[in-house]
This record gives sequence, C-alpha cells and structure tokens, in this order.
Amino acid sequence: MIAQLRICVPEQLSDAVMDCSTGEVGVAEVSRQPGASVLPPGDVIHVLLARESVERLVEKLHVLKVQEQGSISVIMPEVVLSDRADKATQDAPGEGADAVIWDEVSRQTGEDSRLTWSFLAFLILATQLVGIGIVTDSTILIVGAMAVGPEFGPLAALAVAIVQRQWKLGRSAALALGVGFPVAMLAAAFTAWLSVPLGLFPADVLDRGSAAEFIYHPGPYSLIVAVLAGIAGMLSVISGRSAALTGVFISVTTVPAAGFVAVALVLGEFEKAAGSALQLALNLVGIVAAAVAVLLFYRLITKRLPEETALRLRRQLRRSRG
Repeated sequence: MIAQLRICVPEQLSDAVMDCSTGEVGVAEVSRQPGASVLPPGDVIHVLLARESVERLVEKLHVLKVQEQGSISVIMPEVVLSDRADKATQDAPGEGADAVIWDEVSRQTGEDSRLTWSFLAFLILATQLVGIGIVTDSTILIVGAMAVGPEFGPLAALAVAIVQRQWKLGRSAALALGVGFPVAMLAAAFTAWLSVPLGLFPADVLDRGSAAEFIYHPGPYSLIVAVLAGIAGMLSVISGRSAALTGVFISVTTVPAAGFVAVALVLGEFEKAAGSALQLALNLVGIVAAAVAVLLFYRLITKRLPEETALRLRRQLRRSRG
C-alpha cells in the first residue's frame, strides 16, 4: 500500500524535512517545489512512500513542529504505477494493512464523535426503527436499526482518548453518547406513548413471545459479543475497511437495547427495562474495553522514534530558528 505526503513548510525548515524524507526506509519519491506555498510562505514537498513508513516520518515531522508552522496532508492514492513504489513497499518493514497512522485514527474518530444534528438524527431514527421492530416482532427492522445507528464513532473515540490521553476528544465522545442516547430514548418513549391510545399496538405486546427477547436477557455472551465487536470495529478503523465496520454495527445490541428500555418503561415493564439497560451497559463497556486493548497492542508492537533521532531533529529545529 502506497501513501503520499504533501508537506507545506517554511523555507528555513525545508532542508530538515528533505533530510528526514530522503533518509526514511520505504520512501520511493521526494519532490520539492521552492516557494510554491503562498499562504503561509514556504516550500511544498511531496513524498511517495509505503504506508507502513508513514507514521515514523510523521513522528519526525512532529518533532520539527511542521504542523505548527505549515501542514502535513496524508493521501492514499487508489492506483500508483511505479517500480520504485513497489520496491519501497517491499523494503519497508511490516505490512501496510497493519500499519497504524495515529494522527489518522485520532482525526477519523474525532470527526465521528461530535454531537451533531446528523448524529442525533441517525440515533433517533435507529431507535425509532427498533421501537417499531419490537412492537411488530420484526427482526429485520431491529437488524436494520443496528446498521443505521452511529454510536460506534464516539465509542471508538473514547478508546483513542484513553490510550492517547486526548481528554478533549474523550469529553466530546462522552457528550455525544451522554446526550444522544437519552434524547433518542425519550423520542422513542414519546412515540410509544402516543401509539398505545391510537391502537397501533396492544399494551401487553411485550408479554408475548417475540424475537426481541434476547435484548432484555443479558448473559455472558452479551459481553463476549461486545468484546469481539469492539476488536473488529477498531481493526476496521485502523485498516480503513468500512465494510467490516457495518458488520460490527449489526452484531451489537446498543441501539436495540436503548429502544427497548424506552418502550418497556412506557408499558410499565420495569423488569424488562432493567434487563435491557444492563444489556446496553455491557455492550458499551465491552466495546470500549476491547477497542482500548487493540490500540494498546498496536502501540506495543509499533516501533517508536529513537530518542537520539528526536534529539538530533530538535537541534535542527533550534538552528533553523536561529
């Protein structure tokens, strides 16, 4: 897998960035355009390299504080036809699919963790679908609601915040979950409350045997499935496999549990509501714990920038500042 870095950098740092780029294992091409950047003034440097070499080079650029004075853009081209690029991929240690670009993971989960109108809308729609699926005994609707629910984004962001100690990201994710689920559950409860007097479903609908019983009967497999889903979800975020992430949404009962709590409370089924709330808690905790474990494992096996290299780059930074 090949990546491309576009680096906008002040002229005084340009030589240091060139040294870092040309000396990195897995780099196929480096080009420099002096004075190409107008705002901020400086040079533009393009680097074509193996994906597994991106994190190490970005670490060096962070030491040089390139992101403070310019910018670093990471691009994943669909097709690169180059023998040099193929050789760079072979020379780079590891596999591109297993490479973690920590800035990419933090930014992606950060974008998915904010409390936005679209996040609330998707969560409310998913919970409404669950409520309809419960009272109509429709497994298809419940599964469809799982796919619509956007809750994995904030859960993944919580895991990244814990591992990377990015507390601002953690607060944003906690806010999205802490506001999103109660609002969606209130909306589902209001809809159920209106539906009973209208005769859309009988008040004893939850007393009948249904396909939704698994939602309010948490057990050991509830936590096991949540842990497996958390592992699969974080792996899909790291590797950029969105299809696998859809499967994660369908495998966990976070949204169904939230919807069941709302409907059960309206119908006075407090014991079933409590069981469903426990199911929701087990899923949330299991997903976050598993995602944290995956990130810690990748951090353990990822080679960090040697301290002597960091010291040399800091000296270059001081010299460039004069």
